[in-house]
Amino acid sequence: MIFVTVGTHEQPFNRLLKEVDTLVENSIIKEKVIMQVGYSDYIPQNCEWYKFLSLQEMDKNIKKARIIITHGGPASFIAPLQINKIPIVVPRQEKYGEHINNHQVDFVQLIDDRLHNIIPVYDVQDLKNIILNYDTISKSDSNMIKSNNKRFNEEFSKIVVNLFK
Repeated sequence: MIFVTVGTHEQPFNRLLKEVDTLVENSIIKEKVIMQVGYSDYIPQNCEWYKFLSLQEMDKNIKKARIIITHGGPASFIAPLQINKIPIVVPRQEKYGEHINNHQVDFVQLIDDRLHNIIPVYDVQDLKNIILNYDTISKSDSNMIKSNNKRFNEEFSKIVVNLFK
């Protein structure tokens, strides 16, 4: 199952919803797709959809989904990361009337550059190939979820060892 969420921002995110709906219509995506469409005015024709979902329903869909596709709001892509799933993140863009500025694009680029634990998609035309190759891309070294605990412990160990030299 693929779960798509566009969050609760008041501006529509039709660009993402239309692309996924078209991929289902054209049998590129063959598995079930559930969408949380928020304030978007595009009505999916080929996917199960809901305007809004409760936190419990969101969590259930994130846990159940093989692929999570989300907008660039941090809360939406942190939830999958917390259960070791690599989300596909499509930031809302000002030029499409999806947000008031491009802070989602900037933030997604920052997270990708620093942590490499999301799959950013800036052009929805790239979504088809990302979805078709998701398993390979999500398991690549550049997209592995990195534990800050492990990193902390490694750095702390170095400090302790240096104290006793």
